[in-house]
Amino acid sequence: MNADLLVPVVRETPLVRCNPVAKLAAGAVLAIAVVLSIDVVSAAVMLGLVILMLPLTGLDLAVLVKRLWFLPLAALMAGWGTALLSQKTGTVIVDAGPLLLTSDSLTMGAAVALRALALALPAVMLIATIDPTDLADSLIQHLRLPATFVLAALAAARLVTLFIAEWQTLTQARRARGVAGGNVFARISGFFQTSFALLVQAIRRGTRLAMAMEGRGFGAQNRTWARVSTFHPRDGALVAGAIIAAAVTIGAAVAAGTWNFIFTIGS
Repeated sequence: MNADLLVPVVRETPLVRCNPVAKLAAGAVLAIAVVLSIDVVSAAVMLGLVILMLPLTGLDLAVLVKRLWFLPLAALMAGWGTALLSQKTGTVIVDAGPLLLTSDSLTMGAAVALRALALALPAVMLIATIDPTDLADSLIQHLRLPATFVLAALAAARLVTLFIAEWQTLTQARRARGVAGGNVFARISGFFQTSFALLVQAIRRGTRLAMAMEGRGFGAQNRTWARVSTFHPRDGALVAGAIIAAAVTIGAAVAAGTWNFIFTIGS
């Protein structure tokens, strides 16, 4: 899958050139630091650090904001739902019939919203800056994952751009025949019809690709690699930076007295 489908990389930076396994390790460290506690301080600190790191990713920030505008909206909705459903303890802020919001419920909602963004944004950065082929090489050579499975996943990922183009072609063909549009039920029916046609195309292409890969020896057990995946000092610096960010996040929450270890909630 081409990263440009999400957010394009406009310049090569040391972070972009890092080994994919190092990026995954750094992302896991950041995620663990956020997941371990549900509180406003840790989530806000991690989100702030991630935002500060955005220029280092080489991503087109304007496109990032344009394409991922729904992330803050989804986080806000998650926070609002949490504020409505969480325990109503603390000072009453809003009491309007069935709507009851307290200081603790709003704090929990804000923590969930910030936590969602602090988890989603690093994931976007990882997906957008990792080349699928480099990732496959690194997973097989360093983590010793089964080559057959990884190469099959890589081949499938490479077909994503093709499937997007085919979806657009099928949609345009329906519009040219005058069967697109209509009321809501017609649009829903058209969506499922187009999806079924795309599924048929995917099965056909997948079958042909599997036969072609088998014919070229992709199923062999003992393989050599044209591209050797290596680690560089910048990979260690990336992981070390993630560990420092995680330590700062946890330390800030502990110092503020808001650290709320997830396994002790409700106990």
